[in-house]
Amino acid sequence: MSATGGRRVETYDDFVEVHGLLLTSSGLPSSLHRKLFEKLTTETFDGGAHFQVEPCEDGRQRRLLLTSNSMPKDSDVFLVDHAWTFRLSDAYKQLQEVPGLAQRMASLMCVDIDLPDAEEVDEHGVHEENGSKLKVMDVIENEIRNAQEKGSDTVKWLELEELDIDDDMLLSLDLCSKVPDLVALSLLGNKLKNADVVVQEVSKFKNLKALWLNDNPVLKNCDDHLADAIFKECPRLEIFNSHFTHNYSLWALGFCGGAYDNDNPDFIHDNEHPLQRVTSLDLSNRCICSLINKAFSPVELPFLSHLNIRGNPLEENTVAELFEVLNGFPSLQSLEVDIPGPLGESAIDILESLPKLSILNGVSASKILETEVHVIDSVLQPRLLEWTAEESLADRVINAMWLYVMTYRLADEEKLDETSVWYVMDELGSALRHSDMPNFRVAPFLFMPEGKLDTAVSYSILWPVQDVQYGEECTRDFLFGIGEVKQRSARLTAFFHTPKNYFIKEYEKLCLKLRSKSLTCLPAKSPSTRSLRRGDGHALRVYTDIPQVEEYLTRPEFVITNEPKDADIIWTSMQVDDEVKKVTGITEQQYINQFPFEACIVMKHHLADTIQKAHGSPDWLQPTYNLETHLSPLIGDYHVRERDGLNHLWILKPWNMARTIDTTVTHNLSAIIRLMETGPKICQKYIEHPALFQGRKFDLRFIVLVRSIDPLELFLADTFWVRLANNPYTLDEHSLFEYETHFTVMNYRGRLNHKNTPEFVREFEQEHQVKWLDIHQRIKNMIQSVFEAAAIVHPTMHSPTSRAMYGIDIMLDGSFQPKLLEVTYCPDCTRACKYDTEAIIGGGEVVKGVDFFNYVFGCLFLDETAHVSPL
Repeated sequence: MSATGGRRVETYDDFVEVHGLLLTSSGLPSSLHRKLFEKLTTETFDGGAHFQVEPCEDGRQRRLLLTSNSMPKDSDVFLVDHAWTFRLSDAYKQLQEVPGLAQRMASLMCVDIDLPDAEEVDEHGVHEENGSKLKVMDVIENEIRNAQEKGSDTVKWLELEELDIDDDMLLSLDLCSKVPDLVALSLLGNKLKNADVVVQEVSKFKNLKALWLNDNPVLKNCDDHLADAIFKECPRLEIFNSHFTHNYSLWALGFCGGAYDNDNPDFIHDNEHPLQRVTSLDLSNRCICSLINKAFSPVELPFLSHLNIRGNPLEENTVAELFEVLNGFPSLQSLEVDIPGPLGESAIDILESLPKLSILNGVSASKILETEVHVIDSVLQPRLLEWTAEESLADRVINAMWLYVMTYRLADEEKLDETSVWYVMDELGSALRHSDMPNFRVAPFLFMPEGKLDTAVSYSILWPVQDVQYGEECTRDFLFGIGEVKQRSARLTAFFHTPKNYFIKEYEKLCLKLRSKSLTCLPAKSPSTRSLRRGDGHALRVYTDIPQVEEYLTRPEFVITNEPKDADIIWTSMQVDDEVKKVTGITEQQYINQFPFEACIVMKHHLADTIQKAHGSPDWLQPTYNLETHLSPLIGDYHVRERDGLNHLWILKPWNMARTIDTTVTHNLSAIIRLMETGPKICQKYIEHPALFQGRKFDLRFIVLVRSIDPLELFLADTFWVRLANNPYTLDEHSLFEYETHFTVMNYRGRLNHKNTPEFVREFEQEHQVKWLDIHQRIKNMIQSVFEAAAIVHPTMHSPTSRAMYGIDIMLDGSFQPKLLEVTYCPDCTRACKYDTEAIIGGGEVVKGVDFFNYVFGCLFLDETAHVSPL
């Protein structure tokens, strides 16, 4: 959000003059500008007279309803206050320290309520508070009596849920002797742990078609062998833990269609068609792999008009097969399916292949075709926070806030704020839920009554973009202006449960692509560089705009000049392109401290792309995703790690910002996606178990001198820098907000603790019982691979008059294997070299900044190799 200032706002004309850019960027119709001015200057918050907030989703969300008779499009504008404004690094601290903040945010985000304990009374009047055997027996006896009253001599459906049944009790109950003909048995929410006991007792029911063991410890304590053993002993089982088995047939479909329940547990005659009257069938989230099944057919379901198949992989069916099956149902008019998903990525393609459909995902087919909406997400299930009773309100809010926060970045004529501002709208604004076709729009607005940024007050403004009638829900588009080109469907995962299987497949496709990569070896070539020493003994003229070079370059072979056109060597912090050359008079004969297209290694997203194109997924590069292009496989990777119980802590880094600006560590998938809003980023798997030095994180800055790309001619400076975190390392969730725990660059924030290199190496070897020279060789091999990748993937990077230095930032993992963090370009590492350090590989003597620059220039331009090692 940018603004100009300096003029006090007293009239409407003043308001427009000061806020003109803000008004334009907000999108507010000009017809509402004067009304906004009036409400801002009088601080009029009149939304309560037109709207009502009410709970929904069992109290886990709120929604906003219109209470006025009607509200025409663009007829009014409302001020929405900001209940909480913060910088991300301060969020947790504020929740802990600001009185009442955590309580208000928890209430606003609906995380201040704990789910009820299982102390309620079930339909038989049985209290479930102690789960004693006596109470369980009461339930069974009640079911037997109910069956007898209905004229049946046997119980076929038994629900023993949340009764504290453990393994011993299950054995002692001897259920099969009491209810031998069970068709459906639910033991949901009990304390069963032993898989052998469960299999032994369940396998006695040979007619069992449905079994629920959800929320029992036994599912966490064993792998797939429990399910395999149960399927083997219960061959008629069609539903297991709410999922369909491969044996699913009429019974499972009838259960989902409402044909079978406690009152009607099974069909009586083999020749009857129990699904004849089913018109609506909800098969969502049943883990169905194939729809091609003799029970799922127009013969059995002749009147099926509504079908929900969301959340199923359907991986055994092709798109063509699915369309053929669905087209066979003569009455099918409404379909719910994941998009993207098993029927493809386009709603329009689905409607063209299923022309009888009138509704797709709750939206009329005509509306989709008219507006060319390719992806329909309007009925996705909201992503609601799960928590335990022990979690503090601050922890709950930190995890839930990504469903509510919005962001902007301040700017004026002089500079852009380095970090973004996040905010939560008040209760009214936060009750606006998402819609693909919203009837309201929201935009942040900075009101400057004094005409200055430092006295501005932030609001959000709300206005109708459609005609709205009494009782209608008021909605906004959470991703306004973001279409499929910007990965809209994937980004909705921040707010909704989107189809995991689709994203996992995208991840698997990327893995397959990366595994196919192999680097072609560079052909051996003789070095092509030459010394620039002048035969007449005159010094080489150097133009530089970097103070450290001007101060520290003292060798007699070089002399500083103030005119770029007169220099033999240009050592600059600016990007030298054709336009700069034209303006400054720089020629093709002058040497420059940068290579063409060096962005392929110094910008983080290009660096990952360069390495992946050459090497695939080398061990020394953490899994890395450019969020602007590869969000879908990242989401798939996240889901796979979550499914497999692996660590899923990630670090997000801006493409091209230094000093860890806008860098975040998080395990929250919604946070990862929402953080895209503060600028383009890469998302990289966090090194959760790094090698530590005296309990703290550290990284290493190496300097690489590049004399040629073709042939590749590299030298590694013997001097390297150790950068230490200030706090002991921990993976405690609260520590993720502590800069001095998880980051090592303390030049700009925190206390700078410098460690002499020889002392670090000596103490590190002693602490970990390793040989540093072995680690150093692995680091050299990795650096060689990085520049080999650049040379092969981007041969245009070569220039005969380019010679440069690059900083390579490296971290060691717990096995002392190097991990590449980033490559920094010449000006950044030039400034970093001003700190005194010591050479360790080159002999151990003190190397001051002035000496280091002289070594660098000697290697690059005089072809000297003192204090550098060839790679």
